[in-house]
Amino acid sequence: MPEKLKTYYAPAERAHPLQLEKDARMFAENIILAKIANSVSSMLVILNQQRQIVYSNALFLKFLNIADNNLIIGKRPGEAVNCMHAYSDTSAEGSCGTTEFCRTCGAVGAILEAQMGTKSERECRITNCSNEALDMRVTATPYHENGNNYTVFAIHDISNEKRRQMLERVFFHDVLNSAGGISGLSSILQQINDPADIKEIAKTINRAANNMVDEIQAQHQLMAAERGDLEPEFVTTTSLTLLNDVADLFSKHETVKDKILHISKDLDDILVYTDPVILRRILGNMVKNALEASPPKATVMLSFLEKNHSIRFSVHNSSWISREVQLQLFKRSFSTKGAGRGIGTYSMKLLGEKYLKGKVWFQSSPEKGTTFYIAVPKKAGSK
Repeated sequence: MPEKLKTYYAPAERAHPLQLEKDARMFAENIILAKIANSVSSMLVILNQQRQIVYSNALFLKFLNIADNNLIIGKRPGEAVNCMHAYSDTSAEGSCGTTEFCRTCGAVGAILEAQMGTKSERECRITNCSNEALDMRVTATPYHENGNNYTVFAIHDISNEKRRQMLERVFFHDVLNSAGGISGLSSILQQINDPADIKEIAKTINRAANNMVDEIQAQHQLMAAERGDLEPEFVTTTSLTLLNDVADLFSKHETVKDKILHISKDLDDILVYTDPVILRRILGNMVKNALEASPPKATVMLSFLEKNHSIRFSVHNSSWISREVQLQLFKRSFSTKGAGRGIGTYSMKLLGEKYLKGKVWFQSSPEKGTTFYIAVPKKAGSK
């Protein structure tokens, strides 16, 4: 009996090539199935017991921008859509469905439930190897044919819906809150005569207005990045300038409150060729997340070092992230802060890797806390 392949979640084994070919031929020759499958408005595939594709409709092929069904026969759904975890260094021997990250994947969960005989509908978030985010609603339904069990797997792309929810969150939640604060403080100004009090309130209004503008600019930048329209402007700056800019930005931010934001001492300033606006945005998201996760009187530490022709910036805090949350970070719609949030870590990855040509990652444990990193090339063209 062959040894079982390593897996962190779903079974890793695949069907014998001859059986796979037989299944694919059976469904390809089913004219009635083809007419029905190509008449519905959903992307649809049929999976064998090993979660491999044995049939797909035209809409799914169009979504993948391929014309030949045979190009995806035998692949698992995550492999077909180029999920980053299906092809990562952490993938187990069976790829899609077998990594530790797959434990939180709605698509795999729905398929496994269907294989137990229960129709299942779930949402799943996928980031592909190009750092493009896909949000999908999937329905997995048990199907029996010629003595074998299969799964009819229907896919709805809800990425636009999730983007709209995110945009509404920004304008109806964050921006409205900032505008409300500005309005309230402005009305108070009319009732105050003390010049010192007026000056202090004016500063608070200015900070709130700047925060509101920054939130709008961040969303605009992210939308441009997702469309592929963002054009980085690379210039030479210094590592300490970048960290000082970020520290100054958050020195009066509401998230600091009674916490300490600190830059490591004795750092040698290093020249770096990058887009400072984008890099400050990424570091700012790291700092904001660290401050929000930290208890009162805790310290958030900013630092950097030169390593392998790159500059590695880091933001550390003493809190740690549970493993379940770690597995879902960097997904566009995932957040621990409530529905409609989940934009910071995703934008770090997209902007840092796709546009700055760097690498974004994190480490977290109860003993050492959490550190987010971004490594960017030190010079033009370096890696």
